[in-house]
Amino acid sequence: MSGICADRVVAVTGAGRGLGRAHALAFAAEGARVVVNDLGVGLDGAPDPGSPAAGVVAEIRAAGGEAVAHGGDIATSAGAASLIETAVRTYGRLDTLVNNAGFLRDRMLVNLTEDDWDEVLRVHLKGHFLPLRHAAAHWRAEAKAGRAPVARIVNTSSGAGLLGSVGQGNYSAAKAGIVGLTLVAAAELARYGVQVNAVAPAARTRMTERAFAAAMAAPDAGFDAMAPGNVSPLVVWLGSAASAGVTGRVFETEGGRITVMEGWRAGPTADSGARRTPAEAGETALDLLARATTPDPVYGA
Repeated sequence: MSGICADRVVAVTGAGRGLGRAHALAFAAEGARVVVNDLGVGLDGAPDPGSPAAGVVAEIRAAGGEAVAHGGDIATSAGAASLIETAVRTYGRLDTLVNNAGFLRDRMLVNLTEDDWDEVLRVHLKGHFLPLRHAAAHWRAEAKAGRAPVARIVNTSSGAGLLGSVGQGNYSAAKAGIVGLTLVAAAELARYGVQVNAVAPAARTRMTERAFAAAMAAPDAGFDAMAPGNVSPLVVWLGSAASAGVTGRVFETEGGRITVMEGWRAGPTADSGARRTPAEAGETALDLLARATTPDPVYGA
């Protein structure tokens, strides 16, 4: 198949449903050979007897594309390593990694359990770090062997990670961590020919349908702004060789809208040249806040 990703090998985590499925199908439609990862769990992370990854592979093959299923847990080192190994063993290479897997356990902070915290950070944040780490080791070895990669990593953050979201303290913390991980990886891996970016999508998935049912409902007619497939074109472009020179960026994307997000930058500042008293520090802080840009509100506030 021809397209913007012809001959590239792409691994997509959490690709059995929702955004991941849309990404896998879109990459295949643009000529990529796709490793479709999905552990096959429910919305809360509980085991699911089905095999959604196999279903997506069947869809891709029926359309004339190439794909293979991977059912490992990418939040474990062994599972993440086997994802990369599956790509290399099956197709001889890996060009793009899309980190997308995740689930929700939403609760207000006073009701959030330690297990809820640990599991969401494990799947979202550790589930980004481990595949990234193993892919990076592969590409570093390729670069050192003189086979310079044209490699891409696309991470999945969220507006919750950029602004916060009421009732989603664990999810917001994990998604904010993914932004930090993206920035560090972009800086560290550039020498090996790897570009790393992140998207913060808004789309209808199993997670968002439960949390924001009204906003995510499909319209009776016209453009379906919340369809997951609206996010995939940007992800596919970021995962292609055509995105050369774009790295360390975060894009918010929803429907037909794409926004480059601009992170923490120095705002108003004051330097006394000496240590302040607490009262003086407070007076200075209030003066600076009066001159600072008002932050966007937390989602759900």
